Parts: sequence; structure tokens; C-alpha cells
Amino acid sequence: MKPDPRSTHFNAAGEVHMVDVTGKDITVRQAVASARIRMSADAAESIRRGDAKKGDVLAVARLAGIAGAKWTSHLIPLCHAIPIEAVSIDFDWVEESESDDAAAACQTLRCTATARTTGKTGIEMESLTAASTAALTVYDMLKSVDRAMVIAQVRLESKSGGKSGDFRRGTGEQA
Repeated sequence: MKPDPRSTHFNAAGEVHMVDVTGKDITVRQAVASARIRMSADAAESIRRGDAKKGDVLAVARLAGIAGAKWTSHLIPLCHAIPIEAVSIDFDWVEESESDDAAAACQTLRCTATARTTGKTGIEMESLTAASTAALTVYDMLKSVDRAMVIAQVRLESKSGGKSGDFRRGTGEQA
């Protein structure tokens, strides 16, 4: 196997390895990631009214997202265990245009995770894991109301700090 020169997770022999960050500078790093969960109007109303059978959906999902960020290095094999100094999880309802009538009745909740650290390597994986875990928890809390929910668009929105520079979705490239 010939190693891809752009991938830092392969050594010169093409073997998987953990990236050595001992020579990197400590910088303030932040990453923002989001996930969307499309659900029925009934499931969305259950969140808005706060009367889901399992409890406060957003409070539990927020807690799960924070826990997910903290456990990232246990879930992603080559991810460094880094000090996570801050994690926040926010939720907002977003408008999405749908082409078919069945989807038009759906509501979309965006879970946004922001993670910060002062360290030698990035925190993108922690923010992505936090957003994913929060969305999965919303699904778990409401699956008795709507098993057809769809989790989609788990993505990095922005990152700052570190040698590779800043990135912001929508501006096209690394800043």
C-alpha cells in the first residue's frame, strides 16, 4: 500500500499510526460542528411542549453531547486524548425545503456543538462526536413517537487554532 502524502495517519511504510504531536505548539483551538435531525411534527411538538415520556429531550441530549465529546478518544481509534476545556451544545429549529409532500410535514432540529481546548492538536473530532451524540440522543428519546426520524448533515462548521489555520464552512476553503 502506497501511503497518501496528505494523510497524517500513515507512516512512510503505509502503516497506520497515531500522529506524533510532541513537537507541535500549544494553541487555543475551537471547533464547531452540527448535526440535523428531521422528525415528524408530533415529535417536534413533544420537544417544544417538554412532555416526552422519557423527560426533557434537549436537556438529556445536551448532557449526552457533552459526554460524547469527553469520550471521543475512546471511540475514534487514532484520536488523541486531549484536555477538553469547554463544550456547549445548542439547539435550534431550521427551515428546510423538501420536494415531496410527506417530507413537508417534517421539522428539522439542528444540534450545534462547540468545543474548546488549549493543546497541541485539534478538537474537531470532539465537536463532531458531541453533535452526533446529541442527535442520536434526541432520536432515542423520541423513537416511540417517530421511528422514521433521519439524522443527517453531521459536519464541521468551523475550526480555529493550530498550524493548519482556520476553516469556516461557506467561505469555501481554509482561511
